[in-house]
Amino acid sequence: MKRGVLSLSGGMDSTCLLVNLLANGYSEIQAIGFDYGQRHKVELEKAQKNIEYLQDQGFDVKYQIVDLTTVGALLDSALTNTKEVPEGHYENEEMKDTVVPNRNIMFSSIVYAVALSLSSKNDNEVAIALGMHDGDNAVYPDCRPESVQAVRHAFEISNWGSENVKYLAPYLETNKEGILKQCLVDCDFLDLDFDTVLKNTSTTYKPTKEGKSEGKSSSDIERIEAFININREDPAEYTKPWE
Repeated sequence: MKRGVLSLSGGMDSTCLLVNLLANGYSEIQAIGFDYGQRHKVELEKAQKNIEYLQDQGFDVKYQIVDLTTVGALLDSALTNTKEVPEGHYENEEMKDTVVPNRNIMFSSIVYAVALSLSSKNDNEVAIALGMHDGDNAVYPDCRPESVQAVRHAFEISNWGSENVKYLAPYLETNKEGILKQCLVDCDFLDLDFDTVLKNTSTTYKPTKEGKSEGKSSSDIERIEAFININREDPAEYTKPWE
């Protein structure tokens, strides 16, 4: 039995990674979401919907939300405080305001600790899976390959039993378009409905009160470009028609 622990935000990338793990034979998965006081908390609700969908399809996926709100309140980021969330493309300088200091490393540390605990109980390998991708490199330093490699090394030398934890970050050399293309293949292999899976995700940093996207934040724009490039309509909810 292949087992994995996944950092599942409820966004597009980590959700596609969850489907990819299932397609690669990981039959027992512990997904972990993080509530760090983010404005776009609707992503956690979307994640729960996808977990329920996958469970209804017979997949053994569990979901646990870790409360980091007290930590998030101490961090300076437009995603966790009253700063205006900037609009535009990731490559714009002001997009650095959307950085949450050390976010992926905090998440990775918790996911790794859970994997260590699971492997020690059964004395076999457990994989951790993280959805950082190439498109994040311009703005988010903790998504860059050199950061991922350094963090992985730190975890391995800092824990007993690290030889039983496999570290997966399969999207480091691909972008959102590549992630969607792989998800189409994986959904077809697993007999899952691609549109249902992606509708149950939220990528926007500026959701409306109803949880819809206005399509203006950097994360929105990157997602919209990816769907255009694969010639499909995004099933997520927008305030304006897809056209």
